[in-house]
Amino acid sequence: MDTTRKLNGKDLINVGIYTALYFVCVFVVAMLGLIPVGLLLLVVLVPLIAAIPFVMYLAKVRKPGMLLITSVIMGVLMLLTGMGYYSLILSVITGLAAEFIWKNGGYTSIGKIAPTYAVFNLWMWGNYLPLFLNYDSYVAARPEYGDTYWQTLNTLLPPWMLIVLAACIVVFSILGALYAKKVLAKKLAAAGME
Repeated sequence: MDTTRKLNGKDLINVGIYTALYFVCVFVVAMLGLIPVGLLLLVVLVPLIAAIPFVMYLAKVRKPGMLLITSVIMGVLMLLTGMGYYSLILSVITGLAAEFIWKNGGYTSIGKIAPTYAVFNLWMWGNYLPLFLNYDSYVAARPEYGDTYWQTLNTLLPPWMLIVLAACIVVFSILGALYAKKVLAKKLAAAGME
């Protein structure tokens, strides 16, 4: 294992591969957002479906910066796909926090997988913030969804749901990480994780 702190080509290739896998999981699940209830299910399904690729990624992360790069890329992709800038801001914060947790576990602690994944996934919360903070301008920028979509979504998203959405991200990330750790136990052990 390369113990230098500087990222090399192999590290960046791993960042690219696993960020792409994670984004594919997010993108596939995001298609459910075309219906109002589906938009709410993203905080349940993304953490569950993306857990295995993310835990595989953690087995490769041995240097600072890799999780932050992935997180910021996700924030940029959300910005480019019209989700607004909140996810980008949150991705920097959650990426740094996930880096801290994972580094605190020496990059090999199985016990740090679930909290790292849960904190990392909180970037998703930024996708919902415009619905609570800038609702009118957010809706006005998306007339193609139609009035029925927004009326239904408005009914499903009372102000207290913002906290529920964040809690769901954390809870389902932990469940996804626990499942992924079980499925990948042999691979994690082979990667020197304990």
